[in-house]
Amino acid sequence: MAQFLHKPGSEHGALYRLGWWVARVLVWFGLLSVALTAIYRFVPPPVTLTMVLDPNGFTHDWQPLSRIDRRMVDAVIAGEDSRFCQHHGFDEAGIVYALQRDMDGGKLRGGSTISQQTAKNAFLWQGTGVTRYARKGLEAWFTVLIEAIWGKRRIMEVYLNVAETGIGTYGVEAGSQRYFHHAAAHLSQVEAARIAAALPSPKKRSVVDPSGRTRHHGNVIAARSGEVRRDDLDSCVYN
Repeated sequence: MAQFLHKPGSEHGALYRLGWWVARVLVWFGLLSVALTAIYRFVPPPVTLTMVLDPNGFTHDWQPLSRIDRRMVDAVIAGEDSRFCQHHGFDEAGIVYALQRDMDGGKLRGGSTISQQTAKNAFLWQGTGVTRYARKGLEAWFTVLIEAIWGKRRIMEVYLNVAETGIGTYGVEAGSQRYFHHAAAHLSQVEAARIAAALPSPKKRSVVDPSGRTRHHGNVIAARSGEVRRDDLDSCVYN
């Protein structure tokens, strides 16, 4: 009868080989992600996973930040991340607040900064479920990279060009053309605020003739945009 002899240390050998391959994959992923981030420091991301996977197709028109009205920058800072110029990618106070609201049974709000949203939009995918946790880990990694390699101005530029601004519409230039029939270089404060108000849920919130909470949120953003400019909360983008 054939006997299968157990070889001492075989489990250790298998674990060693597995660890070696995992380490190799991590090193290659690190190198490639750094290289891609460095490329996107100068080259506009041609397309994102969110655009490719959008069942509605997508419209996207890249514009440099110099051709996007400053009111749009102030509006997204006012509406999405008032501490954009103060943090280094992660707003600890915002994260704690979001967690506290969740624990208290309030409506769950994200604690993501503009930097985190840019990392997700430019390199990763959307959605919830099991893969959400893997995405969050990768999002944190890419957030660190873009903060270190891009800087705040480039982060804002990419964010305003890849963020979903409506069904099948990506970037504020495409959104401005769709909703207001003119370039993003000529947005009024109210128009910029309406686009910013729709960003958290662009497929559901109306930019043109909004009502209810969306309209109120847009009005609040329009009012706070003046404070952003007055208090130099956009200084990291323009100075």
